[in-house]
Amino acid sequence: MVTTGTIRPGPVRTAVDAVRSRVPQRSDRPAWIRLLATVIVLAALATAVVETTDATSIRASIDLLGTHTAPNVAATEDLAVAFADMDAELANMLLAGSENRAAVADARKTYEQRRIQADGDLQRAIAATGSDISRTLLEELGRYQALAAQIMLLNDTEQNPAGRPSDRILRMQRQATDLMSRIELDTQRLTNDNKTALDSAYAATRRDTTDARAQLTLLGTVLIGALVGLQILLRVMTRRRFNPALLIATVVAAVLVGGSLSANADAAQHLKVAKEDAFESLLTLQRARAYGYDMNADESRWLLDPQRAATYEQGFLDQSQWLLNVHVKSIGEYDDALRVALTAYRRTSDIRFTGFFADEARAASFRGKRSALETMLLAYQSYQRDDRTMRAMAAADLHEAISFDTSDDPGQSDGDFGYYDDKLQAVIDIDQRTFDTAVTRGVNTLTGWSSWVPYTAFALIALLVFLGVRPRLAEYR
Repeated sequence: MVTTGTIRPGPVRTAVDAVRSRVPQRSDRPAWIRLLATVIVLAALATAVVETTDATSIRASIDLLGTHTAPNVAATEDLAVAFADMDAELANMLLAGSENRAAVADARKTYEQRRIQADGDLQRAIAATGSDISRTLLEELGRYQALAAQIMLLNDTEQNPAGRPSDRILRMQRQATDLMSRIELDTQRLTNDNKTALDSAYAATRRDTTDARAQLTLLGTVLIGALVGLQILLRVMTRRRFNPALLIATVVAAVLVGGSLSANADAAQHLKVAKEDAFESLLTLQRARAYGYDMNADESRWLLDPQRAATYEQGFLDQSQWLLNVHVKSIGEYDDALRVALTAYRRTSDIRFTGFFADEARAASFRGKRSALETMLLAYQSYQRDDRTMRAMAAADLHEAISFDTSDDPGQSDGDFGYYDDKLQAVIDIDQRTFDTAVTRGVNTLTGWSSWVPYTAFALIALLVFLGVRPRLAEYR
């Protein structure tokens, strides 16, 4: 015997029936009008909410990148400059010896300025990231400063001749230079970590802008489609060509969606200019600047420590090749190769070199940057010639070579290095201005869309839909 019972509908069938029960009958035109009007109002509200939320989030991300994350990365390169110059000034004090107290005082003043700069940059790095590398750098800097203080005290006490410190001081100076090398490596690690964080934040913001455009396209399609559908329905029902209120609502909706998509795309483009064009270039040049200061320090170390002279000479060439690589094996070959490469670049824009400056030469698209870059490269060439002059002097007269190396007068090595550094900073300033402008424009582009514009448009669409359908619904009462 088979027992039968009541068959209960499954959950899927129940849900389908529930939906069908809410869909108006084909002949129930007032219900269709109300349904489409409701869809329009809800789609307009959803569009306004999504636009406001996404614009606020993207705007905040761009502002964070421009005012916090990117400056932290740039600050670590500035920190590298301070470190390199600290060790250069320490060597300059020993080069001046007891015979030039004014030069010792100038070097000590610059050292102190760089020390304060480094302390401040490190404290900001710790506050911003709290990374272990920042804390390690702070400890290493403390050890370096203590060692440098001992060296300066001994140098003042012993009154050694220019360029010839005692063996004790020279050993301590080597320890300081070796410690500074570790500090510079850790600084590069910190820069790389911050750069990775910046790249991740940038990629996330780019994804947000893409996702926002996809959401707005979908909602905009629903909104405008419902408005067009309601317009067609009313035309069929009433035989009127257009419903003016709904026509205006459709225009408002199109402006709402199109304007938001355009603002989002503009913000994404400004973000790209800021990060990929301006900031990447700025960071390359900041790194080049740090290499330049370390290169300049190698000159002073070369004069100061004959036992390590070959190492420091090779270090100077290596740093030079990082900046502008003309593929030579010795300093003696560098000047001629550099002259040929720069002449080709200035006359025909033919880039026959590699390195940081080659990257910048290929990307020099901002207004005034090509001219500023050429001026900087000529100053760099002059500084390179000074290096060879200084080395030739050292073979004949150490005191004359020291004076030439440490003097900040025009035509002297440090003076020409300062001029080159100023011109390099001028190129960096172009990138910085471009970056700041792009960030500001990216933020400003989304200002209205993150607050009143979407909700004002929503309210206007809702009002126009009400005004458009109310008289038609009244006809069925």
